[in-house]
Amino acid sequence: MAGREQWGSQVGFVLATIGSAVGIGNIWRFPYIAGENGGGGFLIVYLLCVALIGVPLVIAELAVGRTARLDTVSAFPALAPRSPLRHAGWVAAAAGTVILSFYAVVAGWTFRYFFVALSGALREAEASGFARYFSDFTARAAEPLLWQAGAVLLAGLVVARGVRGGIEHLNRWMMPVLAGIMLGLALYGLSRPDGAGGLEYLFGIDSETFRRPGVYLAALGQAFFSIGIGMAIFVTYGSYMRTEAPVLRSALYIVTGDTLFAVLAGVAIFPAVFAYGLDPTSGPELAFVALPSVFSEVEGGMVLAAAFFFLLAAAGLTSMISVLEVTVAICMDRFGLRRRSASVLMGAVVLALGLAPGLSFGLLKDVRVAGEDLFGLFDLVASSIFLPLSGILIALFVGWSLRRRDALLFAGLEGPLGWLWIWLLRILVPGSIALVLLNGLSDF
Repeated sequence: MAGREQWGSQVGFVLATIGSAVGIGNIWRFPYIAGENGGGGFLIVYLLCVALIGVPLVIAELAVGRTARLDTVSAFPALAPRSPLRHAGWVAAAAGTVILSFYAVVAGWTFRYFFVALSGALREAEASGFARYFSDFTARAAEPLLWQAGAVLLAGLVVARGVRGGIEHLNRWMMPVLAGIMLGLALYGLSRPDGAGGLEYLFGIDSETFRRPGVYLAALGQAFFSIGIGMAIFVTYGSYMRTEAPVLRSALYIVTGDTLFAVLAGVAIFPAVFAYGLDPTSGPELAFVALPSVFSEVEGGMVLAAAFFFLLAAAGLTSMISVLEVTVAICMDRFGLRRRSASVLMGAVVLALGLAPGLSFGLLKDVRVAGEDLFGLFDLVASSIFLPLSGILIALFVGWSLRRRDALLFAGLEGPLGWLWIWLLRILVPGSIALVLLNGLSDF
């Protein structure tokens, strides 16, 4: 597409795509999902899912985007106009929009906790307890929505500045800062007394873990949520790639960077969990209740709390930017809107859609659908249905709708590696993801 924006450099592109993958899912979700599913055994299964499912799909998305040089809705029909799977981009865009609507809720929490930790006001929660502090905050009508709106506004401002001036510029300095903070927190966790128990839990292997089917479903679901597969982020970011940019190497950089952040998050969090006798399976409360109680007991704890919540907030922001860019690109390519207008429009849509999950802990706390509150419902629908369905459609489209010769050319693959990639997309990837989809449907 003539005049389409491009990344300023390969380094900028890689940092931006790693930034899109590294989010709250790595730092907040991965440790407690690992804790719920057996630690080291789960980690092995997760790495296998990343290698056999995640990498092939990231390659597929990047190849589609780099070749078509269009938004995700337009890219698939442009490459195979008669394919029954040519509308896969709509599913991916819907998945991303729903996820962004409730993801912004959690991002708003992290921004709020960063500022109260930075100001020292988080210590005020010690008297009533951090669990009460968290529940009181999320139950309020207006304040959580304001922080949620602030997170969306900030993401929209970056996207409105464009690919180079906004997204790439932010990630070029943000990702090294996040890597430094994460490494520092991990080293601090390793230095804590009795922290070795956390490492043993994270890396220790219990053979019983591999006999639990739920572990495999949880690992595959976490790989989707963490890397960002199925939301067409990599189709969109790939459409801004230079034609000579390597797809395979870029995919490996993205997945490796994302996985390292997730493992480092476990190294940073689990030593503190075990040193202070916390429950590693305590879910989201691990970040907003358990860890603040740890920070309050150690010297310089508020500095650590501010660093931790800055890490969460910044990682959440980079992920929000990438998902928002998917829909902004659609508005620009298909409907001819200018970038700023598209950013305002889609930011408003995300905010409106996010009112339900944002109020599900307060005004709408008694509303239940299929046994879930509205926040849980949005999470369930997006993570367990839309994302796997989108992943299946993308895999089948590249694996079957494109001629094998074309698919390999688009991805820059050849020989045995290309053959393996095609057949993973044709058989293993959609078959494995279908299990996650069926499991998600069974929850209704």
